[in-house]
Amino acid sequence: MASPRSARGRQRGTIGWLPSGSARVKVYAGIDQLTGKKLWLRETVPARENRKETQREAEKAITRLLNQVDEQRSPRTEATVNELLNRWLGVLDVERKTRAGYVSKIEKHVRPTIGRLQVARVKAETIDELYAQLRRCRDHCRGEKYVQHRTDCEHVCDEHSPRRPCAQVTFQDPSAYCRWCERMCRQHRCKPLAAASIRVVHAILSGAFSRAVRWGWIGVNPIDQTEPPPVPRPNPSPPTAAEAAALLTEAWADPDFGTLVMFAMTTGARRGEVCALRWSQLDLDAGVAVFRASIGQIAGQRWEKDTKTHHARRVTLDAELVAVLREHRIRYEEHARLVNSTLRRDGFVFSPHPDGSVMTNPDTLTQRYGRLAKRLGFNTHLHSLRHYSATELIAAGVDIRTVAGRLGHAGGGSTTLRTYSAFVLEADQRAAAALAGRRPRPVVRPPHDT
Repeated sequence: MASPRSARGRQRGTIGWLPSGSARVKVYAGIDQLTGKKLWLRETVPARENRKETQREAEKAITRLLNQVDEQRSPRTEATVNELLNRWLGVLDVERKTRAGYVSKIEKHVRPTIGRLQVARVKAETIDELYAQLRRCRDHCRGEKYVQHRTDCEHVCDEHSPRRPCAQVTFQDPSAYCRWCERMCRQHRCKPLAAASIRVVHAILSGAFSRAVRWGWIGVNPIDQTEPPPVPRPNPSPPTAAEAAALLTEAWADPDFGTLVMFAMTTGARRGEVCALRWSQLDLDAGVAVFRASIGQIAGQRWEKDTKTHHARRVTLDAELVAVLREHRIRYEEHARLVNSTLRRDGFVFSPHPDGSVMTNPDTLTQRYGRLAKRLGFNTHLHSLRHYSATELIAAGVDIRTVAGRLGHAGGGSTTLRTYSAFVLEADQRAAAALAGRRPRPVVRPPHDT
């Protein structure tokens, strides 16, 4: 039987024979969109009882592959996953910090595992195996035992050289803490990648392969046939009232830092929003703060950007906090006069410079608050002040939409309700108990005598 030909007489498929008796089928599939080279679909048909039967199976394979080409279900390129990701990142329009997070996940978890595979060869099974591997070990060890070095550069594994002795040896104190001990190279121990991080990897792959379908590189997105890990259950851990009081008291050793902690505790603003707040956005006469921007930070680089929801919001301040902020402004004005300067009208409210010209680093703020909590023996972090504000408002009976508006949650309160549902239930139980205390009791009449 002659090989199928196109309308112009071009041969579209051929059958070759291997020494084992198997048939090798090759079908022309067009031109590679990236390299300009010819694309071929190949398939090997195992040898049957006789050559004629193998020939028939090979012709069926040619027909099947030609149908894929005619229905545009065949790959249009032999590009690898690495090439797809490079193209996808080139057209991706996301916020700068989000992009940096995507690139980090790609370099750590995607390129070393499936980066060299052709896009057309990635199946749902391939992605499911990748997720299973990440759930076992975030370093893709595949069960191998090796020493995990702290750096890829040449180094001496033992940190405790004669020029840098261990603190326990130096001070002869068994309880002394050596900050170098924890950084020593040691035997690898498997640690699973968090479910939230695997979901980010899933979002990256889904976006990239969806774009490949749109570009015509492949016919079907294999990521649509996989299942990401479930959304982790929110578990906010706000400080208790006693812990919040202790944290605020300790922070007030520096009135400027104490004002910042009190402001974050009251407004529930994100750390980037607190760092980006300017005096021009703070109306102390009306008692209102307007959050219009946030500070982004990556590897020491800082920039001013939109808020997380890309919308400005107004938060009302109580009288006590307004008074504290007035004192905070007076201190900044006095410090500015001492250095022959003036406080800028659009200066940052919480700035390391007296004139408010320089923004505070969000990471610096997190680290300072972490050291403060550690001194008090509390296992908490700066973002917990946001949880504290939300839970206290809910406990006070404030409706969810108002709480969501103060926190800057999108979705009309759905995010707030999902994150703080346990505290809403607690407030609802208190409401039921309060209603039970005010509910009239039925008058129980004695039974009639018979």
